[in-house]
Amino acid sequence: MLINLRDICAIAEQAQIAIAAFNVPSLEAARAAIDAAEKTGLPVILQHAEVHENIVPLDVMGPAMIALAARSEAQICVHLDHCEHLSYMRRALEMGFTGAMYDGSMLPYEENVANSARAAAMCAPFDCGLECELGSMGSREGDVVEGEQTAPQQAAVYTDPAQAAQFVADTGLDILACSFGTVHGLYKGEPHLSFEVLEQVRAHAGVPLVMHGGSGVSDADYQKAIAAGIRKINYYTYGAKFAGEAAAELVRQAGSERVVYWHDLTRVAYERLLVDAEKVITTFAGRADGSEPTCSVS
Repeated sequence: MLINLRDICAIAEQAQIAIAAFNVPSLEAARAAIDAAEKTGLPVILQHAEVHENIVPLDVMGPAMIALAARSEAQICVHLDHCEHLSYMRRALEMGFTGAMYDGSMLPYEENVANSARAAAMCAPFDCGLECELGSMGSREGDVVEGEQTAPQQAAVYTDPAQAAQFVADTGLDILACSFGTVHGLYKGEPHLSFEVLEQVRAHAGVPLVMHGGSGVSDADYQKAIAAGIRKINYYTYGAKFAGEAAAELVRQAGSERVVYWHDLTRVAYERLLVDAEKVITTFAGRADGSEPTCSVS
């Protein structure tokens, strides 16, 4: 069933967990996330990122995501991720997306505030929850982060807690994506996360927080981030990498002895994505040990 971004984050807030948010630029990825949600009995967020328009257009993937979510037994938010153009957001709203993110983090602060407030006004008539970003991770989806990150480099782009409070008040957003040391893409070194910054942002902002660049973070750090106020965690790069490796291994094993059909590749990719999605969803809900759900999902 479709659920609003505000409501799905309220579930996370009540249960003190984080909701897994998967970018799904393929049918296999969408199926895996939904099937994992149904199997675990936990909510999930399906996302389409504007940067993935060259992989699959919003006009193709958006309606499919909404239709699959609406017929599912799981509680699912269909969310627009990293939207940088309000006209693109308008298209998603008219399709029936129940969550949207406006990303003005690379703009001057005043322009980010103005555009985020416009996004909030756009979302209101559609009863669509809004996520905005303050601070910058200095990378985009698909980037590879070379070497170890250093605290001074990260401090330059951390979200400022006091500014976060004003940003929330001036924009009318529902949840805030903040920068505390994670990055998009593949890590080549160890991420250095500032949970002190995260705790201060939560205390000042007073709204649920979002972790971007969630792939590659340790399970222990996930739990620290959730305890500090993270209620939505974006996950894409490593899941896509694992699925690609599974497909490549199938080709390698086949060698020249047999034909590998396209449906063979999509099948093994789906199976690997499903395994990964189940682990991610349960880890974010504190159920890595197989215990019962900690949130009340009606």
